[in-house]
Amino acid sequence: MSDKPSDDHSSASEIPDDVWEQFIRDAERDTRGSAPKEPSARARMVTERLRRQEERGESPPGWRTGPVSPETNGRAGRRRTLWAVLGVPVAVAVALVALKPSLLPGDPFGTGESAAAEASPLPAESAAPTAAPGASDPEPPTLDEPFAGSPALRWADGEAGIVLPEAKAVGPVSKDRVEQALKLTRKLLVAANLDPETVRGERPEAALSLLDPKQPGLLDDLNTALRAPSGTHDPVTMFSRFDPDEIRPAGDVIKTRGRMTFEKGSHAGVAVRADYTFVYPVTRADGSTEVTRTIVRRVLDVELADPAHYRVTPGRLTVRKYDEEIGNSTCDVNDGYLHPEFPSRREKGPDPTGPTTDPYDRSRSLDDGHACGTVTRT
Repeated sequence: MSDKPSDDHSSASEIPDDVWEQFIRDAERDTRGSAPKEPSARARMVTERLRRQEERGESPPGWRTGPVSPETNGRAGRRRTLWAVLGVPVAVAVALVALKPSLLPGDPFGTGESAAAEASPLPAESAAPTAAPGASDPEPPTLDEPFAGSPALRWADGEAGIVLPEAKAVGPVSKDRVEQALKLTRKLLVAANLDPETVRGERPEAALSLLDPKQPGLLDDLNTALRAPSGTHDPVTMFSRFDPDEIRPAGDVIKTRGRMTFEKGSHAGVAVRADYTFVYPVTRADGSTEVTRTIVRRVLDVELADPAHYRVTPGRLTVRKYDEEIGNSTCDVNDGYLHPEFPSRREKGPDPTGPTTDPYDRSRSLDDGHACGTVTRT
């Protein structure tokens, strides 16, 4: 046997100790979880030395990475802590977006209009619509969001929804006369449908003061309806009124949409047609937080006649025709008030005899009949 050491032994003896130490650490890390192997005598020796150095606090720095500064280690710790805190909210946000992609700005998935567009106000109605408004998200109304799930969410608030057309002379009727007729009609719509006193069931004095007392029968009929409402004389045919003992407004906003047109009248004056829909969010007066909506569409034909040729009161309107369609109000109750139905208290009764209609559909003409029907949405 030769006394010359083997090539393997010579190569091993020429490897520095720090290299061997790093090799052992890397090997232990890379082979963790694999089948255990019996370490060599050299490996056991180096391992034992490393263990003793660690016990004395003398472990050498990493071979490839170099020393780890306390600052770097702190940043890593903070990042781990931050992700641990943000993990749950981020997961919730991802779930919400998956259920409703429209929550993301800009509509990245091409699902339709962006959230900003969906909530932006509609321009004023300048012509008769050709179809009903599109479907809305089926969200129930609440006290905080009384118009949720309604096309009226994008309608104007109250008086802002009654936009007058530009006044122009019609035949012998001057532009100023036309403008006066338009403004008086607007005042009548506001007083009869938006005035807080009228809506909460009080006598609509402001609206009555705009009507010509010389018009035969009208004021007498309206006063009779307000004093002793009945099936033949009910003030809700002209005024939007709720019983304050039964109903409270859900907020201060009534949504309004419609248009106004004019032409030469039959009494040397100007005739105005107003076609407007009003949406009233309400809750019960018993303290309930449940919200529902009543939708009232009114078509009103009035004329500002020429007092120089006819026996009329200057500055007062003559009503030629008025018609209404009411969505979500109990039928066959003629006590002078609108009676909204709430989903939780909708009573089972006889099937409605009238047609099923969309109360937001302003493309339809109003029929003379007022059969009790069903609305497709509120």
